[in-house]
Amino acid sequence: MDRKLRLILCAALGLLLAAGAGAKDYYASDFGAKPDGRTLNSASIQAAIDYVSANGGGRVVLTPGMYLCGSIYLKNDVTLHLEAGATLLGSLNPWDYVKDPYCKWTAFVFAVKQSNIGITGGGTIDCRGFEVANHMVEYVHRGLFDDPLKLDRPQEGNRPENIHFRECNNVTVSGITLKNPASWNQQYDQCRNLLIDGITVFATAYWNNDGLDVVDCSDVVVRNCYIDAADDAYCFKSHSVDGVSENILVENCVGRSSANGIKFGTMTCGVFKHFRFKNMTIFDTYRSAITIASVDGGSVEDVEVDGLRSIHTGNPIFIRTGSRRSNPKVTPCLKDIVIKNVYAEVPYDKPDAGYNYEGPVEDLPRNVCASGIQGIPGIRIQNVRLENIELVYPGKANENYAYRGHSPEELARIPELERSYPEFSNWKELPAWGFYLRHVDGLEMYNVKLRVDGQDYRPAIVSDDVTGLRLENVTVSQDGAEGKEQIIKNNTTETR
Repeated sequence: MDRKLRLILCAALGLLLAAGAGAKDYYASDFGAKPDGRTLNSASIQAAIDYVSANGGGRVVLTPGMYLCGSIYLKNDVTLHLEAGATLLGSLNPWDYVKDPYCKWTAFVFAVKQSNIGITGGGTIDCRGFEVANHMVEYVHRGLFDDPLKLDRPQEGNRPENIHFRECNNVTVSGITLKNPASWNQQYDQCRNLLIDGITVFATAYWNNDGLDVVDCSDVVVRNCYIDAADDAYCFKSHSVDGVSENILVENCVGRSSANGIKFGTMTCGVFKHFRFKNMTIFDTYRSAITIASVDGGSVEDVEVDGLRSIHTGNPIFIRTGSRRSNPKVTPCLKDIVIKNVYAEVPYDKPDAGYNYEGPVEDLPRNVCASGIQGIPGIRIQNVRLENIELVYPGKANENYAYRGHSPEELARIPELERSYPEFSNWKELPAWGFYLRHVDGLEMYNVKLRVDGQDYRPAIVSDDVTGLRLENVTVSQDGAEGKEQIIKNNTTETR
């Protein structure tokens, strides 16, 4: 499958590069756009896009300056090119943004059912989401805007994203900087042949600021990106029972997040298959460096992570099934997962301290959580391989502060939480400091090093209801714990 995946993605990239070759340039200023930071340019830039699309395609170029704007729509065969020093600047008036009736989302730059489109260059898209969202709150309180306003926040779909592309083919987004969305930052929904290359994201302005959301898309390459997000950084979702996410490569990327670094879900209604993550760095991240979850009736299979450095991250690896929803068209599963060449350090303190919108303070008491591979009885996790893994934990776990035992009776009392939101901290205290394994068939660990810096009353690994467990060259280091039983197996069968 690796060879097939590479051929598919190379073909997709070839189509994208060919589509951009020889494109004619048109300047937004020739259509009346003014880069003065005061003139509202929505109509002028839209007129340029419409003209270029109707006349054979090309690039609409924004030269350096500040282009104040509300919602615009990219059209067939048009690339919006922002030269270095050019900023597409979001209007502070919420009424200047469109909630698309088909997408049911609000966005700064839309594309719906278009082909051969892109956003390129060294410029910036800045929605100024904090100010826009707070102006929306004011209008809701005055009765001018219909919104349920839960927790004094407008609904996600009513706040403008920087980019929302729906059902588009042959899409390139490269070189640009995306800043300050009011909701998710960039959402690609049911797109095919998508290249995201060398972009920088600062999405820490407001609640729900995901860095990148790829929803039910196929043949996707994400590479050389830097994302700093108040919510999940690299996020892959399925909103539809008919949805398929497949042939996706993410490589040479960096993420920082007040939630998860890499995440499948939370919405996982359809099919996910053939994902590759290579040479990833996740740091200062509140939840997991990587979360692979299937909790909404969907299936996840054939996922490989090769090369992950996780520094100052609350949890290295969380793999989880659940049953929040069902999908009559898919047999739910999570299987064939390979994670290798990983180094991770977990801090004792809060890793996202200082964000504008930090992750919540968890209900206490609990000690620092282990990595988890946790299925449920009806949807077991199948065929997981961990290879060349080194995890460093902070220790300091105190059984007098929070306690979870590992006898068969105590393990049986750990709740399944089948319908809960999939977060590693939901169980509060877990019975291991390194790995907690439950309801898994076929789990192999090769060359795994677990180190705890300081005292921890728990063992390193607890395995409960696992078949086909294989541990080869698994080492545990804990000062002052000579003779301690570090690997506990309950209702577990091993293979050699």
